Amino acid sequence: MKKIVFITGTRADFSKIKSLIHVSNSLNSYKTMIFATGMHLSKKFGYTIKEIYKEGFKNVFEFINHDKYYNMDLAISSTIAGFSRYVAEEKPDLIIVHGDRLESLAAAIVGSFNNILVAHIEGGEISGTIDNSIRHSISKLAHIHLVNDKIARKRLIQMGEHSNSIFIIGSPDLEILYNNKISIEMAKSYYNIPYKEYSIVLFHPVTTEILDIKRQSEVLVKALKASRKNYIIIYPNNDLGFEFILENYEKLKKLDNFRIFPSLRFEYFITLLKHSQFIIGNSSCLLKEAPMLSIPAILLGSRQQGRVGENLTIKTEIKYNSILDSIAKIKNKTIQKNSKITVNSSLRFKKLLTRKTIFDIEKQKTFKDII
Repeated sequence: MKKIVFITGTRADFSKIKSLIHVSNSLNSYKTMIFATGMHLSKKFGYTIKEIYKEGFKNVFEFINHDKYYNMDLAISSTIAGFSRYVAEEKPDLIIVHGDRLESLAAAIVGSFNNILVAHIEGGEISGTIDNSIRHSISKLAHIHLVNDKIARKRLIQMGEHSNSIFIIGSPDLEILYNNKISIEMAKSYYNIPYKEYSIVLFHPVTTEILDIKRQSEVLVKALKASRKNYIIIYPNNDLGFEFILENYEKLKKLDNFRIFPSLRFEYFITLLKHSQFIIGNSSCLLKEAPMLSIPAILLGSRQQGRVGENLTIKTEIKYNSILDSIAKIKNKTIQKNSKITVNSSLRFKKLLTRKTIFDIEKQKTFKDII
């Protein structure tokens, strides 16, 4: 029996891999394990480790990779040390990581240094801020690439990866959009949301713009207040500068037209998004989930610049008047669904595991020149 370990550090990456964890769990020839760390163990960000257990998953190892004085560089070194000890004890055959978070980079480093196969989900994408560098670094350490589309596949080939190590499986979290059983009444009741009409705010810090994050969040909060609409606000991720955003959100907590949450369960979030007037912020959700649900999106700043789906949003500078103008005209935005997204990820992933051909991929990394 082969052992597979999935690494998850945030509510976001867990939502993108949990359908694949269910697939691995369903196959008797594999032992499935989860290494949970990062924001999952933070009470400030909702202690989302509970969402993993609510899915019924077993073999979950919890590792706290940072203290209250969060620093990304210290967190990654801690994660490397913790995951290294875990790997030495469990001896997995395959490590599966997602996206562009530091926890995934740490796990990819440990895997590659210990001659263990590493599979990277959603490599070849473009992200803003430091995320770009982290994502591409993981791709260069990973042996197997489970990508969204042909564009991502092409980028990885440009980066010197072999085409026989790249498999298009689509974006796993989008399957939930079509199989979600949570009604809007259930979602509003669960989170005590009184609004008939509302919009969603999901704004993350851009680490390369650290000197401007305080101003950006101040401007955003000022514009949201001036718009006089109802909003559901979700905390940012814990990248450098998140404190500035949270400090400005404090100004909204006593206002009746704002509900602020450290985190929302993904199925509930999807339902709330589906029934919202629009979503505003800089999360990848604006480029993927929102267009698939025909929900207008106001994309703020540079974080998603150049990414697939950017053209489906209203791109807006983080300036007071620009944000208010975009909110005023959002009702007239025609939503064009992103037809390039594949939504049968679980089935494609199951075929890979059933055939076991991915275990034949060479662990010795070589660079493939483009001729």
